[in-house]
Amino acid sequence: MANVTIFGALRNAASRQKAMQPVNDWRRGWRVIHEPYSGAWQKNDELKRGDLTCYPTLYACLNRISTDIGKLPFLLKRKDEHGIWRPTEISAYSPVLRKPNGYQTAQQFREAWMLSKLMDGNTFVLKQRDESNKVRALYVLDPARVEPLVSEAGRVFYRLNYPSANNLLPAEYADEQIVVPASEMIHDRVNPFHHHLIGVPPLLAAAIAAGKNIRILRNSSSFFENAANPGGLVSGPAGLDEGDADKLQEFFNTQFTGEKSGKIAVIGADLKFTPFAFKAADSQLVEQMRYSDEQICQPFGIPPFKIGIGSIPAGMTVDAINLLYMEDALHGHIIAMETLLTEGLDVGPYKVGMPEIELMRMDRQGKANYHGTLRERGIEAVNESRFHFDYSPLDGGDTIYMQQQDYPLDQVRHNKIEGPETEPPPVDEGEGEQVEAANEEARQLHAELWQHKAIEATREAINA
Repeated sequence: MANVTIFGALRNAASRQKAMQPVNDWRRGWRVIHEPYSGAWQKNDELKRGDLTCYPTLYACLNRISTDIGKLPFLLKRKDEHGIWRPTEISAYSPVLRKPNGYQTAQQFREAWMLSKLMDGNTFVLKQRDESNKVRALYVLDPARVEPLVSEAGRVFYRLNYPSANNLLPAEYADEQIVVPASEMIHDRVNPFHHHLIGVPPLLAAAIAAGKNIRILRNSSSFFENAANPGGLVSGPAGLDEGDADKLQEFFNTQFTGEKSGKIAVIGADLKFTPFAFKAADSQLVEQMRYSDEQICQPFGIPPFKIGIGSIPAGMTVDAINLLYMEDALHGHIIAMETLLTEGLDVGPYKVGMPEIELMRMDRQGKANYHGTLRERGIEAVNESRFHFDYSPLDGGDTIYMQQQDYPLDQVRHNKIEGPETEPPPVDEGEGEQVEAANEEARQLHAELWQHKAIEATREAINA
């Protein structure tokens, strides 16, 4: 009887059979797509996942989400004295975030995480620990080779089934079958409709629409292989017996189809060839395929125009498009990945973040407007803005500036702007007498000037 490695020790599989039972994954339709109709397998018309994922619209959805998530770097953050999460570097956790394993970059790791989640509904990430029990490597597993187990006490385990040692895992996981506790696994899943440990992927919801379009493309390919000739009917006034009809059909199929299509056929015995005409629905294939493409985008939350289907709605700005795409297609996956890594790495007072601002990396104008608005509203300093453009800090750039132009409403309503209450500086007696004398002299000069202007005005009035 086969042995199963559990926590590094070999135990008989039969002794654990009652203690741990596999989760009944009775759907598995996203791994082996079943027949769309009875007898499709015999006709080689079944839906295979390899064909579905290569369909352009479905491929574009998977590629767009996985690559955009891959652009967001992992940042380890910690709260400062003001309660704000700031990026930090910790030697115990930062290396695994920069390089999750020996054969993937951090970007490839995030893309593999998302592709597994979108295509299988589940992402299983195995942890590898060092001597200090810190996680030093992370491995995205093949979901088809991982099976959740639940013990009688309700504890969760995972059984890894790798028939070969060439499984890109560390040497301690080289056995053909190994069971690990949930503490050694990061499990991300989407829409666990039927069981909390089994996710249902968007690929399953888009399979029928994609399969329909694949069949349309196959039929169109066969049609154009026949030089866009839909075929026809050979008839005679007296009819044909079955033997002559079969010979005539074989003659036309071999001599006037494919590369030989378009040749001239000479038919005797008053036979007549009538070509088939297109149906009205045949001219609507583009509309039918476009509708199915829009249905494929729905489970992924992607606006169709984001992957080149249809046109952008009138009046929709670039910022509105990006916000719609971020909220519907990416935000939930980003939060799930941040939370699972924070808990899975056991980073204590820290947390793992993925700054969404990185998606604006190529839109420098939009990025400049964004940071410029933050500076104008006193939210961000100049050096903080320059940091996002890879510019060095400036002297005085850490200070936030605001224009002094707004006043309390009660003061504006009464046309009375009150300054800060300050006491006048102390003045000694000598200086006070000098100031008073200067003020008296100014008053006398003002009075004499007023009298002089009054006399001049009187003289002008008499002479006039």
